Amino acid sequence: MTKQNTQPVRLYLPGAILGYKRGLRNQYNHTSLIKIKGCDSKEDAQFYLGKRIAYITKGSSGSGKNGSKFRVNWGKVCRSHGSNGVVKCKFSRDLPPQSIGGRVRVMLYPSSI
Repeated sequence: MTKQNTQPVRLYLPGAILGYKRGLRNQYNHTSLIKIKGCDSKEDAQFYLGKRIAYITKGSSGSGKNGSKFRVNWGKVCRSHGSNGVVKCKFSRDLPPQSIGGRVRVMLYPSSI
């Protein structure tokens, strides 16, 4: 058998952090609102429920696991928010305020199909 020149498979979609769950006067930092690229309706958002989300930041050199220069804050999609494909996510550590407007990776696992 010969090795085929295939492209690597990307197991994530990009997403944007919109902000925290909030009301008119109160803000709840434990839940973040994420807009997933290509997810434009509440029905589309149902596919992403339970999927893992990674917020990746740079740390000091070699401070991460196995000498990595990056740190990862993992989260999970909890439910949809509104009718335009925005989802609510909970992270293992609350996202910092400077992350608003930043990027996350929405992993396509665990799979429910």
